Amino acid sequence: MLKRTFTNKLPQKLNTKTKARGFGVKAPVVASLALMGMTQMACAQLSWPGSSPNYSNDTSINYFNEALAAGERRDSGALYQYEQMMGNGLFAMYPAYWRLNNDISTLHPNVVTQFASQYSGSVMAEKLAADYAETKAQSGDYNAVRQVANYVHNADDSEKCAVALGFNNGGDAMRAIALKPDVWLTTKKQPALCSQLATEMNGNPMINNTDRKQRLLRMLRVGNTGDIMALAQSLGTPIAYSELSEIQLNPSAFLTRFGNQPNSVKNQYLYLYAIGRIADKSYREAAVQVDYDIKQDNNRPQKLINEETRRYAYRILGVKRMYYNTDDGFNDEAITWFRNSLGESFNYEEAEDYATAAIRFSQWNDLINAIGSMDNAVQKENIWQYWLARAYEQVGDGNKKALARQIYQRLANNSDYYGLLAKDKVNQRFNAGSTALPNVASSDNNRMLNDPHFARAFALYNSSASRTYANREWNWAVKKARDNNDNKMIVAASKYAHDLGWLDRSIYAIDTTEGLNAFSLSHPMPHQDQVVRYSRQVGIDPAWAYGIMRQESRFVSTARSGVGASGLMQIMPDTAKYIARNLGETYSASRANSGDTNIRYGTWYMSDIMGKLYNQPVLATAGYNAGPNKAKRWQPVYGSLAADQYVESIAYPETRNYVKRVMENATIYSSLLGANMPISQRMGTIPAGY
Repeated sequence: MLKRTFTNKLPQKLNTKTKARGFGVKAPVVASLALMGMTQMACAQLSWPGSSPNYSNDTSINYFNEALAAGERRDSGALYQYEQMMGNGLFAMYPAYWRLNNDISTLHPNVVTQFASQYSGSVMAEKLAADYAETKAQSGDYNAVRQVANYVHNADDSEKCAVALGFNNGGDAMRAIALKPDVWLTTKKQPALCSQLATEMNGNPMINNTDRKQRLLRMLRVGNTGDIMALAQSLGTPIAYSELSEIQLNPSAFLTRFGNQPNSVKNQYLYLYAIGRIADKSYREAAVQVDYDIKQDNNRPQKLINEETRRYAYRILGVKRMYYNTDDGFNDEAITWFRNSLGESFNYEEAEDYATAAIRFSQWNDLINAIGSMDNAVQKENIWQYWLARAYEQVGDGNKKALARQIYQRLANNSDYYGLLAKDKVNQRFNAGSTALPNVASSDNNRMLNDPHFARAFALYNSSASRTYANREWNWAVKKARDNNDNKMIVAASKYAHDLGWLDRSIYAIDTTEGLNAFSLSHPMPHQDQVVRYSRQVGIDPAWAYGIMRQESRFVSTARSGVGASGLMQIMPDTAKYIARNLGETYSASRANSGDTNIRYGTWYMSDIMGKLYNQPVLATAGYNAGPNKAKRWQPVYGSLAADQYVESIAYPETRNYVKRVMENATIYSSLLGANMPISQRMGTIPAGY
């Protein structure tokens, strides 16, 4: 079975709160609470810079790398000295953070809150509090978590769950239950603390037996024995580990005996557990078993399988089938199984699978049912609003067609993937405007440069420090400006970064700010002569080449993925060798990674894939990311398929999102390059794969 996940080459957006331990930087131990007073005294001496500083004269950056080295060698004395030497400068919190974070589990909460208060508003204050909350949640010290919880404002999923665990075990059931939609019914992989929260939430007084049963059904499907036993016990139907273990070893034997068992609640649960274990090995075998059991049951005077169990058995089949779309090809049997399961509530994953299958096979009423089964907030997301409109277009009802047009009109106010598709539906022409950079008032530029967060980001960018630190400070600075609705500062910062050549962060600033369209900044065109020339030489659209390049590297020429892809076009070494051989050149890794050659190789490879994939740009884009064979495997077997349906049903989430972003990028670039091509025309139709 191929999992429906795919390793990212390069994240589209870098997390503002990357863990320090991920940098390999650990500061020395604060060994006992006796040091707490000294720590507080040290913090007290580091006053925050004034409200109108001139950061151009700040010299604390000069000690940054030395302090970093002290942190790496775990030298707490040196770090304390660097705190003093860096005085009230922009970077004094870094050696303090490294010193405190080394063995964070030994810190008293007061040390953490003192640091967070002293450097309030900084990314490092947020970071220490969040790291501490995670560490203490992992060890079960929920009291300590609660003491720092109010200093965690921009938590990632794991940190949110850490804080929720603290309150779930501290009498504040309401604060803990806020994460129920994210953790309670999910069966996808999630951070360990979120799995722990879901398990411990079983005891939350705001969780009722209906909630418990819904989670139990999902745990029966995936086979989480600990959760199954705890939930079943809470529901008054104890299930022993030995019973689950016996079924795990031989589910077919249990099903053979099932016909002679009483129609008890426990046996309904065990039946679903057995079907789930068979489906883990073969959804086909499980489907045969379910159909046989139901047929046999229909002939019995007293039914052994109740209607709820029957429906959820089909739900198991539908979900399991969707895991095999790449290996076994798409099949509308998944829709039939989901349809047979109607009447049981859907979690988001199940509803998304049902919707995806319906999209693939143009089953528009099923799509309406699938979207209608999602939470209200999820239904309002652009993706599902677009597909709801697509379904309403097809059902033949005049009122629904009018409603579809209203949805398209609303989506067309945006210029993202779905907004661009919607513009085509209502005949709105997209225009990215001028390639000239926006004018920035000197007052806005000065405000930005005198903002401590942006000042830190630019100082780190201009230093020899690892770019990771500069990126983190930049992302935090953008967030703070966004929280203040200060779009003028964000544009000023983006333009300043653009002028420095820091294009990936310039893009990030615009991309992550809702309603801010500054396409000359969000879609820059470096190396324009080479991109246009090499694209035309091999017969591809330069806008598409830019769309790929922006998504692959954000124009960071030194970008290197975890799997070895490198350069502006993120070319794998074996692919570079293949390209060089076909171009009659000797392969050189350094040359293949260089800007000019990397662009030439990348555009040649795009053309090569395009030729192998019916000259279809959507297929070629999917092939560039996942490989041509995968793109072919996702084609329809018979007949053609609308490109948006093909894209939405791509089995790898990363490739699916990648293709959407590249098509969006290419459409915007086509306008900037003066050769505007609407996204629907660009995407075309997907031919059959025979």
